[in-house]
Amino acid sequence: MSLAGRFFAWTYDRSLAKVEKAGLRARREALLAAARGRVLEIGAGTGANLPFYGPAVESLTMTEPEVPMIRRLQRRVRELAPLTTVLRAPAEDLPFEDDTFDTVVSTIVLCTVNDQPRALRELRRVLRDGGQLLFIEHVRAQDARLARLQDRINWLSRIVAYGCNCNRPTLDSLQAAGFEITKIEHGTLPKAPPFVRPLIVGIATPALQRDPAMPKPPVLHS
Repeated sequence: MSLAGRFFAWTYDRSLAKVEKAGLRARREALLAAARGRVLEIGAGTGANLPFYGPAVESLTMTEPEVPMIRRLQRRVRELAPLTTVLRAPAEDLPFEDDTFDTVVSTIVLCTVNDQPRALRELRRVLRDGGQLLFIEHVRAQDARLARLQDRINWLSRIVAYGCNCNRPTLDSLQAAGFEITKIEHGTLPKAPPFVRPLIVGIATPALQRDPAMPKPPVLHS
């Protein structure tokens, strides 16, 4: 257990407090209203999503790879959702059978996983056909100048934010991993530095063969 890991867990909630209050919390609540059935949340951190899981959720499993975070997560689970299962596991190596979950949730996680393509393949593997991936992620900017800035300072982002990459093209990665984007909103992470501000919020499903004549999913901008 590293000193940096303990410090990151200790400061995580307070460092995001202004961001949550300025709009991230509302985005969590709106997105998680769609969670249903057997639900897996990866990289659950300190449990910021716990208040927003509704009665359509039959069971909730949360994974988190960092011991300091798990300790804080377990405390919050005991307070808010004591029937939740909490497991220590990285997103790249999930300890579940294929087709286990109806809903998988990832909020501000895919920027930090060590191997994003492998993590996404794992999410696709444990998600049953007809299931859904709910995601909120900050991503590589569509604006070319900002994207170049992200590339230049990504090393600093990784140091300051404990492995967080600010320049990942996560939307493209989702599609490459076998997901079909059924709903997508491009927005901004409020009160965040410009290089981590570009945000995507959406829903993806295991990709099926698409008829070229079918319309593409709606793109919303906030």
